[in-house]
Amino acid sequence: MAYDEALADQIRDLVHGEPGLTEKRMFGGLAFLIDGHLAVSASGQGGLLLRVDPADTPRLVEQPEAARFEMRGRELDGWLHIDPAGLTAGKLGSWVERGVRFARSLPPKLR
Repeated sequence: MAYDEALADQIRDLVHGEPGLTEKRMFGGLAFLIDGHLAVSASGQGGLLLRVDPADTPRLVEQPEAARFEMRGRELDGWLHIDPAGLTAGKLGSWVERGVRFARSLPPKLR
């Protein structure tokens, strides 16, 4: 499945002007990176792939639209999949802001 281009445009509008922002195709989607760290992605599986503080994962997955992202059969703390059905305008902005805030808390990657 290809990523949702309309969702990618909505994310782009929300992150426009963020210092250190780049876009990159990865994991079958379109990722938005802050200083080299993935913050949020329009996922190739639909919805969002989101980077969050691993300590917040147990609380965040209590929300019906959120689940731990699974890679190679393993659920990962600090990575969430947000179901597209739960992405109302207000919720999308909140999730994107959370991903950007966490990515910004990490030291910039060397290029």
